[in-house]
Amino acid sequence: MVFSIHKVGVVGAGQMGCGIAHVCALSGYDVVLNDVDGEKLGESLETIRGNLGRQVTRGLVTDEQRNEALNRIALAPSLADFADVDLAIETAVEDEAEKRAIFSALCKVLRPDAIIASNSSSISITRLASSTDRPEQFIGIHFMNPVPLMQLVELVRGIATGEKTFEAARGFVARIGKTATVAEDFPAFIVNRILLPMINEAIYTLYEGVGTVDSIDTAMKLGANHPMGPLQLADFIGLDTCLHIMQVLHDGLADSKYRPCPLLVKYVEAGWLGRKTDRGFYDYRGEKPVPTR
Repeated sequence: MVFSIHKVGVVGAGQMGCGIAHVCALSGYDVVLNDVDGEKLGESLETIRGNLGRQVTRGLVTDEQRNEALNRIALAPSLADFADVDLAIETAVEDEAEKRAIFSALCKVLRPDAIIASNSSSISITRLASSTDRPEQFIGIHFMNPVPLMQLVELVRGIATGEKTFEAARGFVARIGKTATVAEDFPAFIVNRILLPMINEAIYTLYEGVGTVDSIDTAMKLGANHPMGPLQLADFIGLDTCLHIMQVLHDGLADSKYRPCPLLVKYVEAGWLGRKTDRGFYDYRGEKPVPTR
């Protein structure tokens, strides 16, 4: 059983995967970054380089720290390159079947003592762990987006997660300079259990004509002192992700208060997923975002 983590493998080179690789490398870990999309994997190092560059500009890291971090990251087209990692973190989309396929592939190449973690924001850690050959060495490590800026990490233990796995994960979170909060393995854990129903209610408020996109976001920013309006935040998260989490809550807790707003469903069906598709509750194709309703 791994007691000390030295090398980290990250599956998925999207926004979350790049962010996790970034903070791990900056904290002294050797990192292997993998993605099935060769183009995305090829672009990942430049994404991390740009984000580190902004930290240098703000005086948060030095040029030397940036260069050392970049040198610690290796790109891996194949999971075979994870053979010597101590911790493998999956950051795939919130699709249980896809995550299970990744874990099955990982178990074939990882050392028997390596820990597997999921960055899932809503899916049962116990259920995901059951798809591996090491449920006692499986844990949820849920980072917030954007990873380099957000302080919180949710640690989620499945029913079989061992104490040594939990302590190793908590030590890892401390070393990368984040604050861990421990969540029980219930649908959407803590942050999204509270945040996504609020966003869904904001969408209902729009759907029922109580306010426009601009008035709803302005009301919550100025009336509740939120740094970002709920509809703007939904676009940032991704409306497909918001919908999936609401579906997990609705299915898992069997309570009608978690029913996804029909307008959210409609936007996702239209392919208006927010910032990543340049259109959601705001249209991002011009010089500045414009509300779509």
